[in-house]
Amino acid sequence: MVLGACLFGLVLPRPAQAHQVGLSRGVYTVDGREIAAEVTFARGELRGLAPGLDGDGDGLLADDELAGGGPALAAVVAGIEVTGDGQACPGSLVRAGLTEEDGAVVAVRHVCAAPPRELVLRWSLFDGGKLAAGHRHIAQFVPPGAGPEDILAEGVLHARAPTATVPLDGAAGEGQGWPVTAYFELGVEHILIGTDHLVFLLGLVVVGGRLRSLVAVITAFTLGHSLSLALATLGIWTPDGSWVEPAIALSIAYVGLENFFVADAAGRWRITLPFGFIHGFGFAGVLAELGLPAGEVGPALLLFNLGVEAGQLAVLALVLPVLLWLGRLPAYRKVRGARWISGAIVIAGLAWFVERVFGG
Repeated sequence: MVLGACLFGLVLPRPAQAHQVGLSRGVYTVDGREIAAEVTFARGELRGLAPGLDGDGDGLLADDELAGGGPALAAVVAGIEVTGDGQACPGSLVRAGLTEEDGAVVAVRHVCAAPPRELVLRWSLFDGGKLAAGHRHIAQFVPPGAGPEDILAEGVLHARAPTATVPLDGAAGEGQGWPVTAYFELGVEHILIGTDHLVFLLGLVVVGGRLRSLVAVITAFTLGHSLSLALATLGIWTPDGSWVEPAIALSIAYVGLENFFVADAAGRWRITLPFGFIHGFGFAGVLAELGLPAGEVGPALLLFNLGVEAGQLAVLALVLPVLLWLGRLPAYRKVRGARWISGAIVIAGLAWFVERVFGG
């Protein structure tokens, strides 16, 4: 009973934490002494950075809230810091609005004292923990009227490296590229910070079984996840998040409930494949909205999904020994500990469902 209560406390859903994407994209157009930034966020993360935007408190952002949200967005504008040749280039809000899928764009204009020879972009938005753990900001610096091939520089900013330095020599397309391998890291972090994904995986393996069956379960989940990501990022199909998020919650509750009727994980890959397909849409829409590197969509998707698989196998390597140790304890077997854990998973899934349907 104590074990079940502790586990329930760990997986108890927190309000407004359905799915943090952990990714944003910024296009910084350098035109003389002016830098025009267009930064696209996931709506949930922008709401976390500027809580005052949600004027009616419904947990959602609307175009009119963004249009009149200048004071609420002041901290966001201030957190996108640009320096030219060592001197600050003050920023001001130009506009803000919703984009398709689950994105929101904030346009900021920075003005330097003179056309800089070197720009430094620093994101102090990483300070304070309001962004998802492991958040990545993909920054692209371009000249006015740039095409896909006209790039001054690209970089990936995160909490451990919140700054990018861009030398400006007037030659477009000769800048530094950002490593597409960053998507592997993002895939690992996505699974490690995705509480609902981890609870779902725990529900799949808590009943035990042969290692081969457990690995098949994890791999089937990744295959389903990969398919939905590809469909969304390639623009083929992106379902509305208003039903995807509740469906993810119900899949968690279902797995916990099924644990009361199955002996082990043998054959469970049959349900993890379609459920993985649903889970993949949990943030695929925003990934599609933010975009993948031009010409590198295939490698980026592959590396992201390999990162997800690596993260899941790492979690499995940590959890399975603990479950095996618990299974040898007479007290755990006596109280049917796996059922207590499964019960906590059912309650967590149902609580997530209610919060995502009725709590915004």
